[in-house]
Amino acid sequence: MELTFATSAFPPLALGFFGLGTGYLVWGPQELFGWPRRDEPVDRSLGVWGIWMPGFCQFVAGIILFIGLSWFQVFREPPLYMAALAFSAYGIHWFAIGWNRYRGNDPRPNAGLSVAYLVISAMGATVFFAVGDWPVGLVFAGLLAVYVTEFFVSTGVALAERALGLFRILTGFWLMYLAYAVTVDFALGYHWPT
Repeated sequence: MELTFATSAFPPLALGFFGLGTGYLVWGPQELFGWPRRDEPVDRSLGVWGIWMPGFCQFVAGIILFIGLSWFQVFREPPLYMAALAFSAYGIHWFAIGWNRYRGNDPRPNAGLSVAYLVISAMGATVFFAVGDWPVGLVFAGLLAVYVTEFFVSTGVALAERALGLFRILTGFWLMYLAYAVTVDFALGYHWPT
């Protein structure tokens, strides 16, 4: 007996957008403005926020998307494959960078991480701009800027941390818009650009 599930109109996009946006709005001010000043308690706090908001929220969204696309086939739009990959990979990445910040580990290995995430950011920009979804394409353009600057932060370029904070804050606000827009579109039938 084969089970067939109805297509769902409700992929967990808002959860992933909200989680990453929150993480960027928590980490960005510390990097851009130096507030609060980094010390061990601040690093632990940032680490916890990094693990739970961008880490867990994106990971859950990505896993639901992958399962919905592959096992149950309740999501059928091909660009959601890119969203599943991005949410899952970025969520796992935030588990690692949050834990490293929490523990006070050396950030220099993030240089290699930033190269890999430049690639996934370019994939996302390519996919979403190609299908005409410019609002999500802009998220990946913001992510490209984040990972270019992350590379320079990891290699010790002092001013790069301020740029990283700026790109995180700008991308974070855009992600908050998308979380809001997706939610009101799904819940109220609005048609905001998403």
